[in-house]
Amino acid sequence: MFTQSPLVVICVAAAVCLGAVYAAPSDSADAHAEIRSFVNEAKVDDNSYKYQFETSNGIAQQEQGVGGYYASGSSQYYAPEGQLIQLTYTADEHGFQPQGEHLPTPHPIPEAILKSLEWNRAHPEEEQEEHYGHGGHADQANQYLQAPAAAAAPAASGLPYERKI
Repeated sequence: MFTQSPLVVICVAAAVCLGAVYAAPSDSADAHAEIRSFVNEAKVDDNSYKYQFETSNGIAQQEQGVGGYYASGSSQYYAPEGQLIQLTYTADEHGFQPQGEHLPTPHPIPEAILKSLEWNRAHPEEEQEEHYGHGGHADQANQYLQAPAAAAAPAASGLPYERKI
């Protein structure tokens, strides 16, 4: 027969009680949400579709499009803090384009970069000369495009290089 220490019995009892508390169903609105409306339509002739649903806890989504080509829609839900999150989107040949106030936005472009871009736009001829003419980097780049004189003709062995052993 085995005996257990009182500490082990207390730990096991505490674990069982905590498990029962965490396994109990939640009383939140999300745990008891029900579907209020649901529409799902698909047309085989033109591959278009449309769906829409709404739940009792404020979740809603709708989308329409042509399968594999285009889609647009929107969704909304309430964040745990109670804020209404709304998202609209389009997906097409330009990619997925979401819009919503909750989405992060890019940082502003620094003033020095804006000035540099404006200068480049106002002086396109100077940029072209630097890249394509008057010596500069263009001639240096072309040296790598030329085959060395020794590699231009096959070696005596018939290989494009001479074997050295």
